[in-house]
Amino acid sequence: MSLGPSSIDPAAARATLRVGDRSYAYYRLDAAGVPEIERLPYTVKVLLENMLRGAASSAGLVTPKDLAALAAWDPTHPGEYELPFMPGRVILQDFTGVPCVVDLAAMRDAVAALGGDPSRINPLVPADLVIDHSVQVDMFGSDAAFAINVEREYERNGERYALLRWAQQAFADFRVVPPGTGIVHQVNLEYLADVVSARETEAGLTAFPDTLVGTDSHTTMINGLGVVGWGVGGIEAEAALLGQPLYQPMPIVVGFRLDGEMPSGATATDLVLYVTEMLRSHGVVGKFVEFHGPGLSRLGLADRATISNMSPEFGATATLFPIDDETLRYLRMTGRSAEVVDRVEAYAKEQGLFRTDTSADPGFNESLSLDLGSVMPSVAGPRRPQDRVALGDLRENFRGIFATGLHTHRDGTSHEHVVPAASGTEGLVDEASEESFPASDPPSYTQRTGADGGPNAGHAEPPTVPAHTNHTDAHYRAVEVEQDGERFKLRSGSVVIAAITSCTNTSNPSVMVAAGLLARNAVAAGLRTPPWVKTSLAPGSRAVTDYLEAAGLMEPLEALHFDLVGYGCTTCIGNSGPLAEPIAHAIEANDLVAVAVLSGNRNFEGRIHPLARASYLASPPLVVAFALAGRIDLDLTSEPLGNGSDGRPVYLADLWPSSGEVADVIARCVRSEIFTRNYASVFEGDERWRALPVPAGDRYGWDPESTYVALPPFFEGLSPEPPPIRDITDARALAVLGDSVTTDHISPAGSIPRSSPAGEWLTAHGVEMRDFNSYGSRRGHHEVMMRGTFANIRLHNALSPDQEGNVTEYLPSGERMSIFDAAMRYVTDGTPLVILAGKEYGSGSSRDWAAKGPFLLGVRAVIAESYERIHRSNLVGMGILPLQYLPGENASSLGLTGRETFAIHGLADGLRARQELTVDVRDHAGRERRFRALARLDGQVDVEYYRNGGVLQTVLRRLVREGSA
Repeated sequence: MSLGPSSIDPAAARATLRVGDRSYAYYRLDAAGVPEIERLPYTVKVLLENMLRGAASSAGLVTPKDLAALAAWDPTHPGEYELPFMPGRVILQDFTGVPCVVDLAAMRDAVAALGGDPSRINPLVPADLVIDHSVQVDMFGSDAAFAINVEREYERNGERYALLRWAQQAFADFRVVPPGTGIVHQVNLEYLADVVSARETEAGLTAFPDTLVGTDSHTTMINGLGVVGWGVGGIEAEAALLGQPLYQPMPIVVGFRLDGEMPSGATATDLVLYVTEMLRSHGVVGKFVEFHGPGLSRLGLADRATISNMSPEFGATATLFPIDDETLRYLRMTGRSAEVVDRVEAYAKEQGLFRTDTSADPGFNESLSLDLGSVMPSVAGPRRPQDRVALGDLRENFRGIFATGLHTHRDGTSHEHVVPAASGTEGLVDEASEESFPASDPPSYTQRTGADGGPNAGHAEPPTVPAHTNHTDAHYRAVEVEQDGERFKLRSGSVVIAAITSCTNTSNPSVMVAAGLLARNAVAAGLRTPPWVKTSLAPGSRAVTDYLEAAGLMEPLEALHFDLVGYGCTTCIGNSGPLAEPIAHAIEANDLVAVAVLSGNRNFEGRIHPLARASYLASPPLVVAFALAGRIDLDLTSEPLGNGSDGRPVYLADLWPSSGEVADVIARCVRSEIFTRNYASVFEGDERWRALPVPAGDRYGWDPESTYVALPPFFEGLSPEPPPIRDITDARALAVLGDSVTTDHISPAGSIPRSSPAGEWLTAHGVEMRDFNSYGSRRGHHEVMMRGTFANIRLHNALSPDQEGNVTEYLPSGERMSIFDAAMRYVTDGTPLVILAGKEYGSGSSRDWAAKGPFLLGVRAVIAESYERIHRSNLVGMGILPLQYLPGENASSLGLTGRETFAIHGLADGLRARQELTVDVRDHAGRERRFRALARLDGQVDVEYYRNGGVLQTVLRRLVREGSA
């Protein structure tokens, strides 16, 4: 039954828990007013404790009414309510963390300008920033690669890193993990997370479930450890740092039951690709996923973390594995103290948060199940992580999608059609980016339009191979290449990048050890990697290389040129570095479909490398296998990887290690001392880090000559009270986009072309092209970022249908120009702007600049068919109105071309959450029509943020009012 607000007394829920010789205050879940609390999903229990404790200690932010709403959660009727969530901590990575620090520093200045105390702008919850997104694979295949890549990293990013050093001393509870240490999510999993936190509060030393948000979509990796947390935009994270609750709709929890046991030869990577495919098909966007069932006890913690890491790829808010004996085992293995492990066990059992095989299944809103025994070796691609392909079907998959150049002969024979070695300089793409910092959004080298001729976010589907073609006998034409005195042949399907990368898999000893063992067996058989494959090993923590060294497995990996290149995200986020010049030129000059294989989590086209049109996600041992094969279009279940030193064919089955052998190596070599040793000085950094200059003072000294860090204009002219909301009138469309426009399309992270508006601005400010670095590394400077907004080379704007990239039509004159130049013309004219889009607008990585950039360009509303969760929130957080077409309607059905003028009415008439607004449209001939659209202000807090012009403005005004009271 539903409980009223007065039926729960949060303060009366406080009790004492004794663990060893320590006593902790805690808030009893059985006092939260839930009739059958044992039937609640663990996810809901953790959120309930968060609100129970919040209602007792933060009464102005969490109310008994909020608590009662969640206490009445019903799996059959979850209800509608905006719930305040107070995360216990925040984690950041450097790409998204730098703009957070810049905004916090700017807020200190703004508070001072309004007569307030700048020191009020200070993290109220602990924050950790891990520098992991800035290392690039410049050098590979050498034992000097790591040192050289780190040296280049400091050369490119010293100014940004100095800012972070300042932040560490200027802000309380703000720690920084220096470069060359690890990947944020793996460091969080192995060290930062304590599962059950203990912190001094007004109630004394208080124990509570570790919860967090992070400025990266894959923050969810920590869910595998039983910790509830998820990715948010930078502006949401800043609000959380300032003690603001984040509002979530009533949770919908999808139960995922696991039965059986993984078969020999299948890995956690294979399992996660099955899970991603199933959950993407089921539809879990905005929902929580929680695993249960007997199969859980046969799934290691690292395997669970691999699945949780991929939550953004299947769309879930979070993917929780409850605390159990495996959680405790992992905490001990990674060097957590006995005090922490004992506290986790005692608290979880006391609160009903500890799972056993005899625990009753919770009640879920929706359910799925998987027999682990059905999981088979798989990869995902060539351009989406949810497109799983069984290993035995990969040849047909690739050749069916990329059929151009694939052929057989009428007489049934098959031979190579060799194209003479091309002469000339490097390919245009790498020429434009090799001295910069290529990442997610490199320059284009082809032009393609949507298959249907309409708006298309990225690419047209390639033609499929004719039905009569025999794929077994078919082949691609080869191109002769000469490099370092060696001649070889490249063709479509050649693997040019093979990267063991990303916390998704490098956090998992089972797949890392399997990769090392497979490499050992390959070396013993006499196999080697072909010269055209760029190989790399970039683990998420130093512990990985330590246990591989202890097992004697680094040597065979290095023999196959999988040398350590860095401890960071590298290839997974597109920091794969340039290909060798002859290889790059051959690919571009002959329009080859080159391939990247990586153990990452995302493979959107153009993300890994501009010349790798196909990218496949695979387990680390399969990455090694494809590196040996040198091509993707083969069936590894029946075709050999190559010939051994004895001349005989060597098959994958000959090299694949047994599960027993993998387990034996882990038992011998993955020891707690490795983790304890590596994390003992995790915040100290090397001599380069310690030698960075640290600016003094509580307010940052902005350097007007800096091209990396600048005071942003978000708070210029901020008044103590917000002005009235007005309707948006006489607006123009800046761009008309299609489905699945990602934040990669909206907010660039990769290389900066010389001829782009951002490149021209940097050149005008004395920056040489080789020092451009990347958009991602310059997110602390608004002048660069606003010029790079919508600069993705694959962006297809229907206002310029025959030209991809950063181009639009300035209306009404019809002039073609860059999106930035057009936006500035509109700003000068006083014309507000809108974006028209299709489904899943803003999918991909969480990027606050995907909202900040459009705001600075003058965009005041987006009208789309649907939104990705984080991006919708970010739009509201920047004061941009997200409108959603009514069901069954879109730009096409309404006959919108984007060349009309738009007026959005109803904003000035008492705006409400999820209100339907009227949009009036007038075309060039003066004809008028109107349609209704839903304002995706999903709760009253969104309305308040929009009324104030954004979340940070809301917080600033509140802090100033409180300071003057």
